[in-house]
Amino acid sequence: MDEQGRLNALSTYALVDTLPEKDYDDITRIAAMICNTPIALVSLVNDTKQFFKSHQGLDVSETPREIAFCTHAIQKPSQLMMVPDARNDHRFMDNPLVTGDPHIVFYAGMPLVTPDGYALGTLCVIDNKPHALNLQQQEALQSLSRQVMNLFELRKKNALLL
Repeated sequence: MDEQGRLNALSTYALVDTLPEKDYDDITRIAAMICNTPIALVSLVNDTKQFFKSHQGLDVSETPREIAFCTHAIQKPSQLMMVPDARNDHRFMDNPLVTGDPHIVFYAGMPLVTPDGYALGTLCVIDNKPHALNLQQQEALQSLSRQVMNLFELRKKNALLL
């Protein structure tokens, strides 16, 4: 993976450390409802942290990159990453987000992919109990992730017009 290219692409959207926006909050609210999870996030992963452009059911706006589930999800930009029970997954069982607050057990994240193929972050849903998404929920999460990217692209184009 071209990490420097990915970070450069992320910077062109100028989204990290920006204020919440209703359009993204609407999408995370819908994702949480469809997937029946208490938490949904629009996450952007830079070189040091994971920033939440939108966060439903979680009171923090960022976490360190080294403990971010989304760091793993963006490694395969075209695939939904699903972790039914993080307590039994060698990648996450000792993760402070699993062993402590918010006690992540279930995670599903669909990468947010630019037209050039760079995964900027994810649209993800999280639960504090074992969970799995059925096929319709997986497809809905994939569709919603494309809508997030459409909003990112629109924002970028509008900024160029100003």
